[in-house]
Amino acid sequence: MPPLNVLHISESDAAGGAGRAAYKLHTGLNGLGHVSRMLVGRKVTEDADIRPLKRNLLWRALDRASGELFDLLSLQYVFYPSSFGVLADSWFRSASVVQLHNLHGSYFGFTALPAISRVRPVVWQLHDQWGLTGHVAYSLDCERWRHGCGSCPYLDEYPRLRNDTTAFLYRLKDRVYRNSRLNLVVPSRWMADIVRSSPLLSRFPLHFIPTGIDTRVFTPGDRDAARQRLRLPLDRRIVFFAAANINERRKGLHLLADALRRLDDPPLLLVAGNGTVARGIETRYLGAVLDEDVLADAYRAADVFAVPTLADVLTQTAPESIACGTPCVSFDRGGVVDVVRHLETGYQAPFGSVDGLAEGLRTLLGDDELLARLARRCREVAETEFSVDVQVARYASLYEEVGAGPAAR
Repeated sequence: MPPLNVLHISESDAAGGAGRAAYKLHTGLNGLGHVSRMLVGRKVTEDADIRPLKRNLLWRALDRASGELFDLLSLQYVFYPSSFGVLADSWFRSASVVQLHNLHGSYFGFTALPAISRVRPVVWQLHDQWGLTGHVAYSLDCERWRHGCGSCPYLDEYPRLRNDTTAFLYRLKDRVYRNSRLNLVVPSRWMADIVRSSPLLSRFPLHFIPTGIDTRVFTPGDRDAARQRLRLPLDRRIVFFAAANINERRKGLHLLADALRRLDDPPLLLVAGNGTVARGIETRYLGAVLDEDVLADAYRAADVFAVPTLADVLTQTAPESIACGTPCVSFDRGGVVDVVRHLETGYQAPFGSVDGLAEGLRTLLGDDELLARLARRCREVAETEFSVDVQVARYASLYEEVGAGPAAR
């Protein structure tokens, strides 16, 4: 394959799950000899192939004024001048394909999509549902995205809206998409089913590529040694939970806490992320963990990783956990079921059931032989399906395919 030249547009290069996923794809492409660069809303790393989308004071001032006006009108992410300025950027002009990641986050105006996609082939990885709803990143139990939004029951859900403009935003996205040429990528089968049902996005070619993780960093290791490095007890059962914001209800920590209270011999709860856990649960906090080696130790130290998410396209944490040989407990719905396979790589509890979650913990923590068998299978699945090397190779093939001509509308 001849070298590719890929430009990523992302809210961040390493902050949050979507940012971390974007950065892994970027570094993986560079590692294979391709040219990969990133324009981001927030730069976190020192990577010279990454720079802020808003390069100078003028762009920042124009974007700030535009953002404040449109936010006041509850018209999120409709227009930022710098998004159109991408067309004149030297990295854009030299790129053979543009890779989009999360477009929400007060840094990019989605009305620039027609202009960008007319000039370069565009691949958009959907990290959540924002692209097909009137405003929310996750629709939860709301089905209004199937027919036009409006009367939104979740205005306070991220990204928050002051006033209900969801019907208008939905129609505006429809008009923008009708004039855009996009190739969509989803990392889970759950998200693929949602996109196929979406009046907004079902018009575009859809590709399934699971998000990859670095299986050289996230690898099995000595459990006791990992516990010693993290100053954890050697003689306790440990359940690990991780999220950027552990108190975001969608992540399900409140359900996990209830499940732990129902166990006769509750394990120690190890938590990574910002926030607090309800009283009555013995907890050790790692805080926000940015060092992947420390995060890998946390997975290795745990007997079970709990991922009781109520809505996620595909968490990075579950693939990282199984790569370390640590089985997971989850619910039986959402993108996580691609990773947590019942009694193969973990335990699936009935969706939303605290009793089911408690039974899953009880089943795994009470059977060392089962944990050992699942641990072996976990690593096999991680290597064959969720390695970043596999993901990068799939994306490179897709870029070569879409670079041969314009994407279908």
